[in-house]
Amino acid sequence: MKRIVAFSYGTLCYLLSLATFLYAAAFIGNIGLSRTIDGEATEPFWLALLIDTLLLGLFAVQHSVMARPAFKQWWTRFVPKPVERSTYMLFSSLALLLLFHSWQPMGGSLWDVRDPILRGTIYGLYAGGWLLLFVATFLINHFDLFGLRQVWLYLKGLPYTPLEFKTPGLYRYVRHPLYVGWLLTFWATPTMTAAHLVFAIATTAYILIAIRFEEKDLADVHGPAYEVYRRQVPMLVPGLRPYGTGDLRARTVRVA
Repeated sequence: MKRIVAFSYGTLCYLLSLATFLYAAAFIGNIGLSRTIDGEATEPFWLALLIDTLLLGLFAVQHSVMARPAFKQWWTRFVPKPVERSTYMLFSSLALLLLFHSWQPMGGSLWDVRDPILRGTIYGLYAGGWLLLFVATFLINHFDLFGLRQVWLYLKGLPYTPLEFKTPGLYRYVRHPLYVGWLLTFWATPTMTAAHLVFAIATTAYILIAIRFEEKDLADVHGPAYEVYRRQVPMLVPGLRPYGTGDLRARTVRVA
């Protein structure tokens, strides 16, 4: 019965995560929602800025702290290991949904593209960011990333096995294609309002900081292989530095 409950819980967390991602695409892209990132300002600028900063900070703290190995070691004293990743995804989804619900637009705009062709091109980049993001999850292991593989193995009575150490597809060109996808979704907008700019700057800064912590954890786990991978493959921009194509086997970087 515990295994069935764990699998059901993990499945619900997975579905909530997917629903949150779809809502995020609509929220950031101002698509079909009454309340979006670039809506009409209803609060004074300073108050909106304060609220949005606190919401972004809450998500950053949750998303980073719960991903660190030391926290996981402590956390799994109370949360069973098979559902640890699912619980992480649940908390991440709740933090994002709170951000979407309480977000305060600020008005104003840094740019507002009106040319239909250019506007369509920017929306194409935005959609491409989401596509890149999801493709990157499947290049590694989408279901492990979202916690579903863990509860499935537990349901079957099989031990969890770490993912194979490899660099498939896009991961041979940049170490973090997931983050490249996120950056496109944050910045590819035909209308950059003040609130959207705050969101884009804060999330970009978070990604650049998170990469440092994440790569340290990966180097601690995978040792020299990851260090070689990090030296030979650029972080975010393809072709920025040369990379090797020999016998290198390094684990894909995943959103922590």
